[in-house]
Amino acid sequence: VQLQACGGGLVQAGGSLRLSCAASGNTFNFYAMGWFRQTPGKEREFVAGIHWTTSTTFYGDSVKGRSPISRGSASTPLYLSMNSLKPEDTAVYLCAARYGARGGDLSSSEAYPYWGQGTQVTVSS
Repeated sequence: VQLQACGGGLVQAGGSLRLSCAASGNTFNFYAMGWFRQTPGKEREFVAGIHWTTSTTFYGDSVKGRSPISRGSASTPLYLSMNSLKPEDTAVYLCAARYGARGGDLSSSEAYPYWGQGTQVTVSS
């Protein structure tokens, strides 16, 4: 599968953005998908994830309650609706996918073997 995160941009604090993850290839047999973010010099931070068969969602503490993750179509299987954005949300946002149940904690970047190119989100104060 090939993934590509889209929808980033420059937004003022308090604003909203909707990120999407476009995909090609096998988009029908995911076990889970997730969003991570990264800033220079820091490790990738878990943002949100979703189990594909149950649609159970789970979130990192930094966005919990304000950035729901959701499923989409086969060609754009994943979204992240970011609300009440803060300057500290500024980062490159990446989407990731996993097919099998084995592979570790889904809030860890190591659990996802497939990654797309990220999209920059910049929140001004």
